[in-house]
Amino acid sequence: MKKLLFITLMILSFVNTAQAESPAKKSGIQITDINGKSYMVTGTKEGLKISGTEGKVVFLEFFGHQCPPCLASVPHLVNLQKKHKDKLAIIGVEVQGLNEAQLKAFAQSKGINYTVISGQKERLFVSYISQRAQWQGSIPFLLVLDTKGDVQYIQTGMVPESSLEAIFQKLSKK
Repeated sequence: MKKLLFITLMILSFVNTAQAESPAKKSGIQITDINGKSYMVTGTKEGLKISGTEGKVVFLEFFGHQCPPCLASVPHLVNLQKKHKDKLAIIGVEVQGLNEAQLKAFAQSKGINYTVISGQKERLFVSYISQRAQWQGSIPFLLVLDTKGDVQYIQTGMVPESSLEAIFQKLSKK
């Protein structure tokens, strides 16, 4: 009986991984931000292609509206987006369950000037990243893509603004 249960769990795990990876790798996953703008995300061998971010460094941060380190990083991201708007794309994915209207109000109240996605609405995308990056759900969680869309940096926990600036400077010169 234990053997049968183990085999069943392994099959389900494989199916879940295949489902999480296949849409983005084959045809892409479409995600929509809180303002209604859509982006096509396609998995590559080394990272992600996100439509509209071509040629830019991308900071993809998974955050929560009740997470103190996440909230502390918002002003850093706002400053960086303002400073490097032509060469940097910041995408924040809220994963603590705000619906789209609540998230829109949250973003407005914090003066967020970068793309914000609802993790509640875009569960397939969150699942794909979880599987691909082996993310366990700790926040903030940051993926940094270079101008070619290759993952260059992964960090759980808050990253100081000066470090984010240094990462951006290094990758934008590649």
